[in-house]
Amino acid sequence: MAKAKRTSKNTNKTQLTEASVEEYLAAISDEARRKDCQALTRLMASVTKHKPRMWGASIVGFGTRHYRYDSGREGDICLAGFSSRADSISVYVVVDTPAQQKLLAKLGRHKVSTKACVYIKRMSDIDQDVLKAVIAGSVAELKQRYP
Repeated sequence: MAKAKRTSKNTNKTQLTEASVEEYLAAISDEARRKDCQALTRLMASVTKHKPRMWGASIVGFGTRHYRYDSGREGDICLAGFSSRADSISVYVVVDTPAQQKLLAKLGRHKVSTKACVYIKRMSDIDQDVLKAVIAGSVAELKQRYP
């Protein structure tokens, strides 16, 4: 996978592209993972009300938001998204609020990063209604943080 280079310290290396989501999903060699990612695409599109678009070479994103950190770094990124990684599916959502932590306790088998990622092996390992609520909560939180 080729890495995009930053053109300046304030440019996000993950940019919206015109690449095909369908081609990205079709290229997932593990059939069960591919079907899980296709199901996750439908689920996230339903919750976010945005069509899937590719961000960089490997993130299926939904919606767009602009952010600006205290450091001055700013850019655009998807409201929610996911990527099929070697070991799991990384779902990019806010997880650092008490409400999200409560939901994640009901999600099922998963791991989380500190702030913005839920890792799942299979969609059958989780409660998909809870995942919908996690995604919706994340989108609402991001819209509040970055109006």
